[in-house]
Amino acid sequence: MLAVLVDPDKCCSTHFDTLTKLLKAHTPDFIFIGGSQLKIPFTDLIQQFKTRLDIPIVLFPGDATQFSANADALLFLSLLSGRNAEYLIGQHVKAALAIKKSGLELIPTGYILIDGGRHSAVEYISNTHPIPADRIEIAVSTALAGEMLGMKAIYLEAGSGANQAIAAPTIEFVKSHISIPLIVGGGIRTDHQLFSAFEAGADLVVIGNILETEPDRIEGFIKIKNQF
Repeated sequence: MLAVLVDPDKCCSTHFDTLTKLLKAHTPDFIFIGGSQLKIPFTDLIQQFKTRLDIPIVLFPGDATQFSANADALLFLSLLSGRNAEYLIGQHVKAALAIKKSGLELIPTGYILIDGGRHSAVEYISNTHPIPADRIEIAVSTALAGEMLGMKAIYLEAGSGANQAIAAPTIEFVKSHISIPLIVGGGIRTDHQLFSAFEAGADLVVIGNILETEPDRIEGFIKIKNQF
């Protein structure tokens, strides 16, 4: 499957109009909405997407404030690669009652940051370090621990705008050790990178930054996805 990640802070009216027209013609499986540190409300943006498109909206929150009952589902992310309790459980406690009352579909997800060759916003905001790209065994052990703790999905993240996407051997090795869905994102800009991620075993690939500057690339990405 393929998801398009939208950062509300970067989604101006012109970009929104262009993007929604393209997504209507070349439809991904999900739209993820969120970011490391949102500066504007995004409930209205969710409603605008719902008015124009028939694509499930999944929240991809950076903290407890990034919640809206208007979405279809929520990735309940726990940053397993870090040791900052605030992003392992702290923000979750703050949002738990509101999420429970909303009845929103919840997807507990083990979020694992892998070094993508540059300092990412996630790394800065969470005050944690990514797993080195060449330490595949740590990534595998972290993913396994997440599954054993009851996570329903694992998300390997190279970071927004990463210089290097998650390497195919890392995806393949992690996938071979877990039995829950594997999400992969960060730094994927080309058809080849997308194809490699799917071929290595990613169940869901997330595309973000490249569509902010080249939204028409979605057509090629959908064609790649459809090969699998």
